[in-house]
Amino acid sequence: MVFVSGGPYRIPADLEPTASWWDCGEYISTAYKLQVGHPPGAPTFQLLGRFFSLLAFGNTANVAMMINAMSAVVSALTIGFLFWTITMLARKIVKTDGNYTLSQAIAIFGSSFVGAMAFTFSDSFWFSALKAKFMHYHRFLPAITFWAILKWEQVAGEKHDLRWLILIAFLIGLSIGIHLLNLLAIPAVTFVYYFRKFKPTRKGMMMAGLYLY
Repeated sequence: MVFVSGGPYRIPADLEPTASWWDCGEYISTAYKLQVGHPPGAPTFQLLGRFFSLLAFGNTANVAMMINAMSAVVSALTIGFLFWTITMLARKIVKTDGNYTLSQAIAIFGSSFVGAMAFTFSDSFWFSALKAKFMHYHRFLPAITFWAILKWEQVAGEKHDLRWLILIAFLIGLSIGIHLLNLLAIPAVTFVYYFRKFKPTRKGMMMAGLYLY
């Protein structure tokens, strides 16, 4: 990783030190001043961006860089949750009692690593991962939402298992203040809940699908 100097910081060369020539400048300025961006707006993004702008410690030359750094942090968290999600799904494919052989462990974590890295270095993800744009949040929120329903599926029926469903409802509500893409996680959440709580039938699957509408 190549680093460049940026005031009192040393930042990765790929991280935008200022603003790109598209919506990023608007998002940086509206987050810093807590103003209203173009419709439909992204109030949650503005609040989180304002928090990261405080890490510039009054040096306005570093405000843009700090808000861009928020994108990098959230993008990294997205890959982390993607890795854990693939790990949980791979464990279901292996189907053991929790005692894994070395080859099974390598297969599980290896597939998770390859899947996460393939998404990390995809053009669409990398292009916006280090810039002040809401795109990293509309990837992060579905990633953590789907991870949360898989965590619920593991502990369903235990005490306090509803906290995961409450977290999912909170995340979906929070995402409305950034981007509507997280609504696409609702069908996945619905079917995971259905298959965990009910004996699956063709009619039941159709009814679960109809409830989404």
